[in-house]
Amino acid sequence: MKSAVSKIKWRQHEIALATATLLIMSAGYLWNLKNTSAGQVESVFLDNRVPFNIYKNIILPDLSLALTAYLSYLWINLYIIRRLLFSKKIEAGTSKISLSFSKISLQGLAKKMIKEYAWLFIQVLFLVLFLGAVFNIATYFRHQWQFNYPGFSIFFNKNNPRSQLGLSGNFFAAASVIFLYSLYVSVREIIIHSITVSKQGEYYTLVCNKVTAFILQFVCVPVFLYSFNIVDDRQFFVSYFLVVPALFAMFISNVYWLFPMKGDRPFFSQKIIARLLFTSFIYAVPLIVFVHEAIPVAFLYSWALQLFVVTPITWGYYQSNKDKILQLRGVEKELVRSKTDLQFLRSQINPHFLFNVLNTLYGTALQENAERTAEGIQRLGDMMRFMLQENNLDFIQMNKEVEYLKNYIALQKLRTQSSPEIIIEDNINEQNCGHKIAPMLLIPLVENAFKHGISLKERSWIKINLECTEKDIRFRVSNSMHVKTQNDPENERSGIGFKNVLERLKLIYPGKFQISVNGDGKEFFVQLAIQP
Repeated sequence: MKSAVSKIKWRQHEIALATATLLIMSAGYLWNLKNTSAGQVESVFLDNRVPFNIYKNIILPDLSLALTAYLSYLWINLYIIRRLLFSKKIEAGTSKISLSFSKISLQGLAKKMIKEYAWLFIQVLFLVLFLGAVFNIATYFRHQWQFNYPGFSIFFNKNNPRSQLGLSGNFFAAASVIFLYSLYVSVREIIIHSITVSKQGEYYTLVCNKVTAFILQFVCVPVFLYSFNIVDDRQFFVSYFLVVPALFAMFISNVYWLFPMKGDRPFFSQKIIARLLFTSFIYAVPLIVFVHEAIPVAFLYSWALQLFVVTPITWGYYQSNKDKILQLRGVEKELVRSKTDLQFLRSQINPHFLFNVLNTLYGTALQENAERTAEGIQRLGDMMRFMLQENNLDFIQMNKEVEYLKNYIALQKLRTQSSPEIIIEDNINEQNCGHKIAPMLLIPLVENAFKHGISLKERSWIKINLECTEKDIRFRVSNSMHVKTQNDPENERSGIGFKNVLERLKLIYPGKFQISVNGDGKEFFVQLAIQP
């Protein structure tokens, strides 16, 4: 399963909507201006003895407002928000923020926050000044006839009955717009994050993309009709904004909630019919505006439309996409588990044969007084036994995972102990580790550290720390980094184990894990916290 967050198109659809709205409204504005006499606007300037120029006083101020707002929007989304969300390679399974597993003083935390987020304050301040300045300049030229008198001031003066520019007012308006949009972005990112960590992330991603794609088209239609004066009937727009969302809501409700819930039950079962009547009743209310009858009659018409027209159409759509919807809705976890089991079966060799061979090698090593070889064979046998017996379980005791981890580290130490430039430190504290954990969840992180952190030509180190509390398991691995050659076969396999860990964490511990990854070119580290 790929990461759901990489497929959510909310941000892309929103940018597309903003771009389409700007282009449509700008084109409509110029079209209407071409077909409208400038005399209506020009007269108010000439009456106040102010020179009038259609470009300086009308077109440039209006278009500059729209373009400035659009460019600020792009800057916020393509730079500020992206830097906030993706400045580090972090996968979060919980909304909690953890800066370090060690204690940090409040003073140090404050300095760290100021250092990391000073750029954000500067960016927001710049946008407020930029937007406010453009708003003020555009307001001045658009209403220049109001300000052509002795004693004009750019600052608002309540004691002066004549029009003042009110310089601070537009800066306040710019700050308010940015603040309100920030609240919206916060809600948007919380929803995207919730979808990402959900057990049915792929399914909710599909629904989310359907909704945002609908909103994109839904908004563009009235914007186009209004901008080019194709439709100017207020009742049409009221009906449009009530009826179309009601029909789409019925579509989403039926296709992605009600019909998948039916399962193998007959369509006319009591539960399905009861839910269908209830949802169609709710969504029929906005359709009343289309029916010019008394309220009870109009409601019955609207309800019948949802039941006997919209429902059959949505049922046909559901039937044509049933396999994909059910696959994403209910069997994601089973599909991933089946795939893992299949890969495991393909990689298995007759276990009895392998154990017999290992026992033979172990006995031979003891006879030849090769204690290190015998120890390595014994640990390898213990690891294989774990793979064949414990690895098939959903959860195992933490001490089993720790034992496998220790055997793996010991084998690696046997391999590298002749190299004084290679340092391996493991601090595994089993106290309070009475939890259960999904098997083989920690070892891929250690395997990656040994795969990429050991070099026989350069000084290398690996540090492994494990500790448990009553509420969580905390695991940290850091290793030295070395430049890989272009022909290194490991380059093609890099990251496979880590991606597998992420997939399993999202499936098994949704909302209960936090993993962060970082590197500075010399050292690479991974921190994982799980609430079992």
